[in-house]
Amino acid sequence: MAKVELIPIEVVYPLAHEQLLFKATVSVGATLREGIVASGILKHYPELVMDEIDVGIFGKLAALDTVLRAKDRIEIYRPLLADPKEVRKQRAAEGKKMKKGSGEE
Repeated sequence: MAKVELIPIEVVYPLAHEQLLFKATVSVGATLREGIVASGILKHYPELVMDEIDVGIFGKLAALDTVLRAKDRIEIYRPLLADPKEVRKQRAAEGKKMKKGSGEE
């Protein structure tokens, strides 16, 4: 029988109140999807629905069928509460208003 080669991976799902790191080993050739399942993170966070989450490896978006490499860190991303571009526009607009109404002459 051929020996199955295993590789170590990590899976993270950073929340505001906790950031846990799940370590696992998967077979060479395993996909990102298989790595998430192997980590057990879905049992810890049952609200995560595999086909509805955004994921990446080391900060770069990746598809669930991406083949993993040894020591990859899978990241599960939370939905954004606000669009960063819109927040910057709002801050810039507020800054302009403050300068106009600063009372300085």
